[in-house]
This record gives sequence, C-alpha cells and structure tokens, in this order.
Amino acid sequence: MSFGQGGPFDGPGGSSSSTPDWGALAEESETQARRKRWMWIGGGVLAALAVAGIVTAAVMTGGSKGGKPTAAPTASEEAVPDDKPSFPDVSVPPPPNPRDYITDPKKDKAPLTPATLFPQKSMVVGEHSYPRTKTATTKDCTAAAQGPLVSSLSHNGCRQLLRATYAKGGVAVTLGIAVFDSPAQAAKVMNENKANLMPLPGGGVPSDFCQGTKCRMATNATGRYAYFTIAGYLNGKDVTGTETKARQIARDGGAYAFSQITQRGKDQAAKAAEQQLKETREKAGQS
Repeated sequence: MSFGQGGPFDGPGGSSSSTPDWGALAEESETQARRKRWMWIGGGVLAALAVAGIVTAAVMTGGSKGGKPTAAPTASEEAVPDDKPSFPDVSVPPPPNPRDYITDPKKDKAPLTPATLFPQKSMVVGEHSYPRTKTATTKDCTAAAQGPLVSSLSHNGCRQLLRATYAKGGVAVTLGIAVFDSPAQAAKVMNENKANLMPLPGGGVPSDFCQGTKCRMATNATGRYAYFTIAGYLNGKDVTGTETKARQIARDGGAYAFSQITQRGKDQAAKAAEQQLKETREKAGQS
C-alpha cells in the first residue's frame, strides 16, 4: 500500500489516485449556488403576492359589516338633499293703473265728497300756501255754474259738481270739479271753453266775490273729471293782464285741482294692489 499526498484513496477496480478532480467539484458547487438563489427569489415573489392579496382583501371587505365588497360613490352618485323649498306656481297680476280709477266709473268707487276731494285745510302748491275758506257739493251741476257753462254741463251729463275756495293776501280762487260718466264728456266740456264757474263765498270771502268784476277763469280735464277755476281780488278790483297775484293763485288752483283728482286715482290703485297682494298670498298658502 502506498500513501499519496492527499492521504489514502481507493478507486474503482482497486486502482487509486493521489489528486482530486477539482473541476468537477467547482461545477457542482456553482450548480448548488444557482439553485439556492432561485429558491430565494421565487419565495420572495410568492410572499409579495401573498401580501398584496391580503391588502386587496382588506380593501374589498372594509366598510361593509356583512363582509361584502362595497364601492365608493362617485361624484354623480353623491346623495342630494331633497329638502329644498318648493314654491307654488302662482302668477302675480300687474299693478293697477291709477288712471283707470279716474277714467272708468265702474272702478272709481271711492267716496266722492268735499272731505275726500279737498281734505287738507290749506291748498299747498310748491312754496305757496292758501287757507281753505269754504267747500260745497251738488248733484245739480247747473246750480254751481253761470252763463254758458250751465248748458254745457247739462248737455254733457254732469253727475256732480264739488267746489272749494281758498284765499290769501287779498286774492281768492274757487275750484270746481265736475264728474262725468266718461272722459269724452269731460273733454267736450273742456273744449267748449265755457268756464263760468259760480264763485263760492264764505269764511272771509265776500258774497260779491267775482260778481260784476273781471276775474280770471280757466278750464281743463283729466280722466272723467273736468275742473275749473275762477280767481280775483276780494276788494272787487278788476283783474288785468299785467297783474300777478290773481294769476298766481289761479294757476295754483288749477294745479291743485289736478293733483287732487290724480291722487284719488293713486289711492284707489294702491288699495286694489294691497287686495291683490293679500289674495296672492292666500292662494300661495293654499297651494
């Protein structure tokens, strides 16, 4: 028996070799190393997949007590409150026209007396103010007129004639407002230009006011009303073309008569508007 450098070795067939096969050993070692690397990588992938599966399952089951998956609502699926206020479909009528109430006798139903037509104690027009001295009314319009105005009022169907006198500073004016069934009748009286209104004395205005003396007279109309003025001096002085006091009170008297008739229409229209609003609210409440 012989002893080699690496120790005793018995080969097949009884033969022996003293040098190992280093190349075969190296190849076998590399093969084992590759097998270990694949096993590590494959295990890591499987572990990652397993974790991902667990997270996905958690997301799918989250928020559902029964364990069933629920999807998050989109913007279009978000809940919309259904408690918005609803308004009934109620049409609001247009506001009444004040002119209708001084034009149409079927609408012009407010009381018509000196107290309602001349309620103020003084006639105030701009910076001018004149105390009221007397008022009167008559259904016989001809009794408050003189001269050609008598026939004009009678032929055109005058229903009522209301008067008021105002005086200050030695001058006075009597206003007359005649009531007709239509604007056409009132306009006809105005166009005939027969403004011979009977003056209304009293309260410091003498009984002969504008009787036998020259006074300033005018006539006009609005709606179904014709209105007149007669103005002059309290001392019987004639009114001339150059004087100013009688002319001023006559102009103020005409403007005041117009404003009082117009205000009558506004008051009735406002009352009708209030009634319309009340009815609209009641209708809305019932809807």
